[in-house]
Amino acid sequence: MKLLFISLGCDKNLVDSEFMLGMLEADGITITDDETEADFIVVNTCCFINDAKEESINTILEMARYKETGTLKGLIVTGCLAQRYQQEILKEIPEVDAILGTNSYDAIVDAVHDVLDGKGYENFKTLEGLPSLSTKRTVTTGGHYAHLKIAEGCNKHCTYCIIPSIRGEYRSVPMETLVEQAKALAEQGVKELILVAQETTLYGIDLYGKKSLGKLLDELNKISGLYWIRILYCYPEEIDDELIDAILRNNKVCHYLDMPIQHASDAILKRMGRRTSHEDIVQIVNKLRERIPDICLRTTLICGFPGETTKMHEELMQFVNDMEFDRLGAFAYSPEEGTPAEKFPDQVDEELKLDWQEDVMELQQEVSFDKNEELKGRELWAFIEGKVADENAYIGRTYRDAPGIDGYVFIHTDETLVTGDFVKVRITGAYEYDLIGEMIP
Repeated sequence: MKLLFISLGCDKNLVDSEFMLGMLEADGITITDDETEADFIVVNTCCFINDAKEESINTILEMARYKETGTLKGLIVTGCLAQRYQQEILKEIPEVDAILGTNSYDAIVDAVHDVLDGKGYENFKTLEGLPSLSTKRTVTTGGHYAHLKIAEGCNKHCTYCIIPSIRGEYRSVPMETLVEQAKALAEQGVKELILVAQETTLYGIDLYGKKSLGKLLDELNKISGLYWIRILYCYPEEIDDELIDAILRNNKVCHYLDMPIQHASDAILKRMGRRTSHEDIVQIVNKLRERIPDICLRTTLICGFPGETTKMHEELMQFVNDMEFDRLGAFAYSPEEGTPAEKFPDQVDEELKLDWQEDVMELQQEVSFDKNEELKGRELWAFIEGKVADENAYIGRTYRDAPGIDGYVFIHTDETLVTGDFVKVRITGAYEYDLIGEMIP
């Protein structure tokens, strides 16, 4: 029996997909990448913004066609879109044979067998607790790096976000379970762990009565075989001295933080339901740079939130210019069904949102180029990610680059390297988002 697995959306969803793949392969199911020969297709969906929702729906419809043109016996839908629109999917897309909610993906093998026996299958556990998982997991990111999801759900309830409704309240994965998962990944050859959750900085508060990300870093740092530990999704108001101390004392923890702030106007931050202010953000950025001088800071911004004015946009532009984030992504606001912000008055014109987004990214391009220019002459370690075709050059990532979202360093060398090699590089040139370097033997 052959199964095609399609994972859409964020890296947190990808972790769920990899656990499902691990369970399916352990059951003896063969994984294929050819939809025309698949007996089963699983689509792990996303619906965080409208574009993601449309991609998920179109993918399901496209795969459903193979019931007529291919060997497809069963189509299974999981993930956020399934959780949010269970009845609509079953009604509007009758080709779907089984559907699993976000907290039920550990039932994927049962779903396949029930569909194979000619039964439909639905499983929607309450959004409490966590799926029952072993350390069996199929890493799909190339082998030398993997994501470690340390918590599920979110308690923040930002006015633009649907995540608490489809993922539930914040639930930390027990530390001993995470250490066990991390050791298993390291034994498979993973050298870089990327910690992810809807919010990593609150890790442990529900289990241990206090924020425990620092303690988790201490434990992960002990694992043999790991080179780097990277932290994503740190809410600025939760970054404290204890976390900074843990980053400094653990040599495997990258001096890199992803800190989504969403805006810099106090009025917009308040409407978003964020628990921080312009001044708070400035203070934490300054503290991080003072305590960890070589830290690389990434953030994300939303442009065109309801009620945003030209003056507020200009304030955001000045903030981007002043703060000089090393990495920054800006997105046009997307009104999500069922969120408070969807019903806010003074929605911003779509074209204006895109104009403002373009303004921010053009400014950030200048900031990023200047920051990269400052790196000339520095020596940095890098993971090899691939080779440049027809050149004696390789593509690498430094500690400043999270896979899939940041830039690369193009490394010139006559040596033969393979993906996952860890090499030292002297930076010799800079582009807006990427670097040029030469390998130090």
